[in-house]
Amino acid sequence: MKKILVLFAFVLGFGIAANAQTKPAEFKFESETHDFGKIVLNKPVTYDFKYTNIGEEPLIISKAEASCGCTVPKYTSTPLKKGETGVISVTFNAAAGPSTFSKAVTITSNAKTPVKVLYIKGETVAPASK
Repeated sequence: MKKILVLFAFVLGFGIAANAQTKPAEFKFESETHDFGKIVLNKPVTYDFKYTNIGEEPLIISKAEASCGCTVPKYTSTPLKKGETGVISVTFNAAAGPSTFSKAVTITSNAKTPVKVLYIKGETVAPASK
């Protein structure tokens, strides 16, 4: 009976150790912040945050939320296998008066780091008069 218990414990330990060595899905972004510089009011601008899944498991984004209604994120919704790339496209439309801005987009996924925050910033200026 002791031999069976020892054998069972060994097999169980080996299985747990083998499973622990698989790397969960994980983002690797080319950049996590983008500066638009000066942009004209009421003229939408878009930036594509490109990323790669560097983990072993498929990467699945479940949600992308902007910090305000003037910022709209769109993302690759299909699961990405190891080495595949995706895009989170962020569009900003400034309707308020000229000022500097800094906005955040929060990404929720099944990655090792399940919540990731991307940032856009810049300065809005009035349109040139004719």
